[in-house]
Amino acid sequence: MHSSSRRRLGAVALSTVVALTGAACSSGSGSTDTKGSDSGTYTVWDPYPQFAKGSDWVKLLDACGAKAGVKIKRTGYDTSDLANKALLAAQQDNSADVLIVDNPVVSTLAEAGVLTSTEDTELDTSKVDPNLLAAGQSDGKTYGTPIGANTLALYYNKKVLKAAGVDITSVKDWKSLTAALAKVKAAGKKGITFSAIGTEEGSFQFLPWFWGAGAKLTELDSAQAVSALSLWKDWLKQGYAPNSVINNTQTTSWQEFAGGDYAFAENGTWQLASAKKAGFEYGVLPVPGADGGSAAAPTGGEFVTIPTQGDTGRYATSRKLATCLTSTQNLYDTDTTLSYVAPTGEVQAKQVAANAELKPWVEAVKAAKGRTSDDLGTTYPKISEQLWKAVQSALSGAKSPEDALTSAQAAVK
Repeated sequence: MHSSSRRRLGAVALSTVVALTGAACSSGSGSTDTKGSDSGTYTVWDPYPQFAKGSDWVKLLDACGAKAGVKIKRTGYDTSDLANKALLAAQQDNSADVLIVDNPVVSTLAEAGVLTSTEDTELDTSKVDPNLLAAGQSDGKTYGTPIGANTLALYYNKKVLKAAGVDITSVKDWKSLTAALAKVKAAGKKGITFSAIGTEEGSFQFLPWFWGAGAKLTELDSAQAVSALSLWKDWLKQGYAPNSVINNTQTTSWQEFAGGDYAFAENGTWQLASAKKAGFEYGVLPVPGADGGSAAAPTGGEFVTIPTQGDTGRYATSRKLATCLTSTQNLYDTDTTLSYVAPTGEVQAKQVAANAELKPWVEAVKAAKGRTSDDLGTTYPKISEQLWKAVQSALSGAKSPEDALTSAQAAVK
C-alpha cells in the first residue's frame, strides 16, 4: 500500500489499536527509539519492556542478530504504545525492521499498509498451527508468524469441589457445569468468577461461551448468542456467580478465586505462576462447549512481523531475524519465559514433556481462535464494543439477553 493510503488510514487505525489492546498481553513502558542509520544495524520493537538489557530475551535478540551478521537496536514498548508508534513510524517511512505486536492488531496494521506479507518476504510459516496463524491473516494473506499464544480456560479448586461432592470428570458441557455450580452453592461455597467488565477484557472472557454455543461474531443476535448470554445471566440470578463480575477485570476476578472459596475461575495461562502460590490444589479444564468438547477460546500472544520498508533490500536480513526468533529451540525458551503455549505441534509436545501441567493449556490453544479471524480485520473492535455493552446490559438487568444482543447487532450494522 502506498504512503498516501497509509496516511488516510492512520486515524482509523490508531483508534482501532487503542480499542484492541490490553486483553491478554504483556505490558509496561519503554523509551522512544528509531532505526539506526548504520546499515549494519537492524531495529526490533517488542511489547516486553519488562525484559531489560542482560535478560534472556535481549540476549536472544542479540544472538539472532549476530547469526544474521548485524547489530540489533531493540526497544521494548507498552503494548498500546507500540502499535501506535508503529503506525506513526510507517507514515514517516521509519519503521522498525522487525515488529513484535499483539495478534489482534496485526490485521489493523496490515490494512494500513504497515506490514509486509509472508509472500513478500518468503517467511516460512508451514509448521504453525493454522488456527493460530489465522489471527495474522487478512484478505487471504498472512502477515508474520506467532511467537506464542495464550488463551482462557477454567481453573478449579480441588478442595472446594471435593467438599461439594463434585467429580471434575463429570463436567463436560454447560449442563454438567451448571449442576456442579449448584452443588458447590449448596455446600456453602462460591461457584464461578470471571470478568464481564465493559472493555475488551469483557468480550475476551465472553467469547469462549459465545463461540462454545456455536455463535458467530457477524450475527450477535443469533439464538446461539442469546443462549450464551442467558447462561451467564442465569448464573448471576442463581447466585452461582457474583454480581462483582460486572466490574471485574481479569486481575480482580483472579484475586477472588485466589481467596480459596470459589470452585471455578475463568482466566488465562498468564496466571499459572500465581496459581502455584495460591495455597490450595488446583486443576485446569478447557472451557466446555454448550454440548460438550472444548469451546474455542480467543488467542492472546504476539506475532513476529516485518514492516514495510522503503529499502526492500533489508527484507532478507529481517527474514533471517524473524526465522531465528521463531526457530524450534528459541520458541521453546521464549514461550517458557512468557508462559505461552508454542505455535507449533513440535514445540508444544516438548513443553508438555517438560511440564505436564501445560497439557490442558495446549488443548485449549489447539481449540482457540483469533479474535480477528474469519477476515473480520478492523471491524472486530466495533463488534466487540457492542458485545461487551450487551453483556453489561443483560447482567445488570437493564435488558434481557435477547434485547441486549438485538440492540448490539443493530448498532454494528
